[in-house]
Amino acid sequence: MLQARLAPGLAAASRCLRSASRGELPVAAGRGAGAEAGLVRSRASPPRCCSGVGRKWIKPTGRETGIQTYNSLSRSKEPLILANAGVATWYSCGPTVYDHAHLGHACSYVRFDIIRRIITKVFGNQVVMVMGITDIDDKIIKRANEMNISPLALARVYEEDFKQDMAALKVLPPTVYMRVTENIPQIISFIERIMASGHAYATSKGNVYFDVKSRGERYGKLTSVYPDVQEEMVDSDKRHVKDFALWKAAKPQELYWASPWGKGRPGWHIECSTISSTVFGSQLDIHTGGIDLAFPHHENEIAQSEVYHQCEQWGNYFLHSGHLLIKGSQEKMSKSLKNYITIKDFLTKNSADEFRMFCLRSKYRSAIEFGDDSMNDAKNLLQAISSFISDANAYMKGQLVCDPIKEDVLWEMLANTKANVKAAFADDFDTSRAVAAIMDLIHHGNRQLKAVTKVTH
Repeated sequence: MLQARLAPGLAAASRCLRSASRGELPVAAGRGAGAEAGLVRSRASPPRCCSGVGRKWIKPTGRETGIQTYNSLSRSKEPLILANAGVATWYSCGPTVYDHAHLGHACSYVRFDIIRRIITKVFGNQVVMVMGITDIDDKIIKRANEMNISPLALARVYEEDFKQDMAALKVLPPTVYMRVTENIPQIISFIERIMASGHAYATSKGNVYFDVKSRGERYGKLTSVYPDVQEEMVDSDKRHVKDFALWKAAKPQELYWASPWGKGRPGWHIECSTISSTVFGSQLDIHTGGIDLAFPHHENEIAQSEVYHQCEQWGNYFLHSGHLLIKGSQEKMSKSLKNYITIKDFLTKNSADEFRMFCLRSKYRSAIEFGDDSMNDAKNLLQAISSFISDANAYMKGQLVCDPIKEDVLWEMLANTKANVKAAFADDFDTSRAVAAIMDLIHHGNRQLKAVTKVTH
């Protein structure tokens, strides 16, 4: 059971799950520490062995949700099975808070927010979601130096900025936000256990690396990247080109923490593994992020987490959202390409509902082109829905005169549409098909309401 794996925060975690069952998902805001929600264990839990061998996806045991979802681990649609009936444990990769978020970020978070709402509102499950906030990173340090402020001060500003952007886009907050800098002892403990298992090594420079070759064929289960592929080694103190940093030795004038290997800070991948494991233990239902995070980030998370927990499958389902592309260029929106629009700038001319409809019109796994035409299409759809609802309400209030309505036909169509929408959602959260079903209903409804005269009172 989930509660048994959350000791010593058992009581508070149970309260969280009871709240979730009532639809009251608590949020740790402000300081942002997981400890405030009672979900954080002071030390990592003992590893729990799992069954299975090698790269093959292992079908979880538990309760089926009635949803088929594309799982990046198996590269096919699989039944979504929750280890704890009615409660989905979900880890979401959060932002690196050094600048304003842009529409590429928004697209991913909105799409997964829609999926979360489908899981809860349509299929009756609760979600306990943890989001990691990377508040120490090379980009944060660089930006802080440019602005002549401390890295943590910069991170707090943009963390709050991110939360405001998500609220403006009507994205539900996670059950708890957890900052990397508030989980350093847990990260160090996580690294120590990996080293003790023989899968990581420290160097004379104070760095600690994960030994990718030590995983053999088990590395690459998500993206089929093999550790024996020959690549040119750059100037580095690691043994193999694909080895990745668990702990990075501090450079002069950098923020650091003391560790058994010297002053330094965590590597990127270890942060998410530790935060997720601190709350959920050795088994996670759902892990989400943009497709660009599949490799190396999620691949490396899997490797180090399965070593730490001594299990064959740590996360059961990996869901990845497609890129937001700039229309006409086929480039993804990104800060590195300097082709981005911040969420704040976008919302000065457009609404959150318009952007959410833009996202609904495509499958979450697909790349989607952003441009004036696609936004206008989304606006027109929203207007069509609003007009139909307005006319239908007016008819029911006796404010609309038209030919006799075939109500039995409309009721039948409504029932069919409801079934079709749920079937679309059950098929890998196919929102585009659901939108099409609703628009078909509106089309037929408008035909019934044609040649109307509004009665004013």
